[in-house]
Amino acid sequence: MLQIMRAKLHDIRVTGCMLEYSGSITLDPELCRTAGIYPLEFVYIWNKNSGQRISTYVIYGEPGSKCCILNGAAARTCCHGDAVIVCAYEYIDKPEDLYAKTPTILLFDAENNIRKCLRYVIDGQELGRFDFSVVSEDV
Repeated sequence: MLQIMRAKLHDIRVTGCMLEYSGSITLDPELCRTAGIYPLEFVYIWNKNSGQRISTYVIYGEPGSKCCILNGAAARTCCHGDAVIVCAYEYIDKPEDLYAKTPTILLFDAENNIRKCLRYVIDGQELGRFDFSVVSEDV
């Protein structure tokens, strides 16, 4: 089995850190739906400011809030305003399954507005190759 990237929130800014919470990352469900990230899904979080790497599960916050709140122990890894990458993965059985996958990557501005939506595309199946391209989509 191969673990592959399925959805990514790139450069989303941390809007809060709540140490006295039971754990997780709280995200705006509208942003999650656009990217394809589910509640209770396990995600990796990489802090671009500090280099910290953690993993936790997603809970949905207030729709339209553009929130990205680190809770519990995860709150110790980030500061308000830090740019982070939130990445969701999935498993596939064999490399050929890559041809059917088009992961969603949302890029954000400093106010957590989506500034661009990208898709990663693997082509070349008919030639037995894995050609990689990035396609920009309207949001």
